[in-house]
Amino acid sequence: MKKQLTALLLATTVTFSVGALTAEQAHAASSATIVSGVNFRKAPNTDSATYGLLKTGVKVDILDKVNNYWYKVRDDQGRVGYISTSSKYVRTDGSGGSTSNGGGTSNGGGSSNSGGSSNGGSTSNGGSTSKPSTGSNSEIVNKVIAAGQKYLGTPYEFGSDRSNTSTFDCSDFTRQAFKEGAGITLPSDSRGQAAYVKSLGGTTTNWRNLKPGDLMFFMDYKGTKASAYPSDKSNQRISHVGIYLGDGKILHTYSKTSGGVRIDSIAGKHWEYRFVFGGSALK
Repeated sequence: MKKQLTALLLATTVTFSVGALTAEQAHAASSATIVSGVNFRKAPNTDSATYGLLKTGVKVDILDKVNNYWYKVRDDQGRVGYISTSSKYVRTDGSGGSTSNGGGTSNGGGSSNSGGSSNGGSTSNGGSTSKPSTGSNSEIVNKVIAAGQKYLGTPYEFGSDRSNTSTFDCSDFTRQAFKEGAGITLPSDSRGQAAYVKSLGGTTTNWRNLKPGDLMFFMDYKGTKASAYPSDKSNQRISHVGIYLGDGKILHTYSKTSGGVRIDSIAGKHWEYRFVFGGSALK
């Protein structure tokens, strides 16, 4: 009996030691360092509240990889939240901290504000979702533009219902085009979409540098002359958004009298003077 008890205690000790080593190794493999300030969100979507910004150099523990675009992490204060998987924002120490439900590459292809399911579907709470895992950017851009163009002529309505496509305001329209064409559910308003695009980097204040499919953001209308607008628009409030088509054209909607969803030229028009910045929502 004594021998059996001794054997049992020995087996338990060995099992515990192996388990402890595994946990320690897993913990070491899931540590990471913030390499550029990133939003520390309370849920894996762009509509979520944040704890604030995790600054460069901060150490976090990766608890899980929700999908290709979101890590679930714990900071040095013990708070649990979500950050981008992009190597632009976080450097994983050890094996990179990916878990069995991860997938994708170590750079995650995402951003501090992207997220959603790994198959590109929208999240249940309407937050921004990941880019589809299949298809090149050019293919996705074509799908976004095609999705938007099928709504040409759809009536304008300020504050339109996001649950149907019978009418659109500017941000509802761009949101629908990206939802259908790219599987991305953008924030509901133009300022939220602007913040999302800006968080991905690669924005430009010169519309001529934009690529087809990029989102364009504008300040309030102040007239048809360039002199009516400030030269420095960096602090201007975003009030309009549209999709750049290339060749100096924009696909958007902005008023009932203009006929709803339409295509306009940019150069020499108030659209050029009002333009604040633009960039891709697909990174």
